[in-house]
Amino acid sequence: MSTLLIRRVLLPAGLLSAVAFAGCRRDQKAAVARVATTADSADQVMFGMGIILTDRGVQRAQLSADTGYFFDENTRIELRVVSTTFFGKDGTKSGVLTARRGTYNTRANVMEARQNVVIVGVDGKRLTSPMVRFEQFRNVIVSDSPFVLLEGERKLEGIGFESDPQMLTVKVRKISRATGASIVLPSGSGSTPMFRSDKPITAPPVLPPSAGVTPPPPVKP
Repeated sequence: MSTLLIRRVLLPAGLLSAVAFAGCRRDQKAAVARVATTADSADQVMFGMGIILTDRGVQRAQLSADTGYFFDENTRIELRVVSTTFFGKDGTKSGVLTARRGTYNTRANVMEARQNVVIVGVDGKRLTSPMVRFEQFRNVIVSDSPFVLLEGERKLEGIGFESDPQMLTVKVRKISRATGASIVLPSGSGSTPMFRSDKPITAPPVLPPSAGVTPPPPVKP
């Protein structure tokens, strides 16, 4: 569920186009025309918009954008200059996501952020990626794109992940490089490695040989 906050003004697309062209200068006509193309096809356009994202009455996040273009009977909102603040179960702020563009689907309750996506946690973690999705009902952030996660001297690079908004446990689909991070390796088929920022780095355990099985002799140089 989501609650729409109107901060400035909401205009029909046709009126926005007329206002834009009325005030443009010759050297700005091309740029205005490109903006007006998006506005003309939108059902509505909102400036300074804000949406409260909730799940069963619990506030999960607050989404804001400089501009929102409404499509498909207002079920899809194309966003420009996006900022999303995440909240924990106790209502305290847990992190902030920023991006140049985004899309919010009111039917699926999914917000997709694109272009220069940055998530900064209240504990200092910083994640960057070209694309990140926030699934409102599951309260998770997911991505199929390359990402970099920084926490102090720790650094994790990979492709694809799933995490809680606080980035306490990050399930990584493919690890490219990890420095100073505790990686929990998968225990079975189909499992994914997990980045645990709350645990110190430990050496991998040495597994004892199975009962009745003699380990092979060392290879001579």
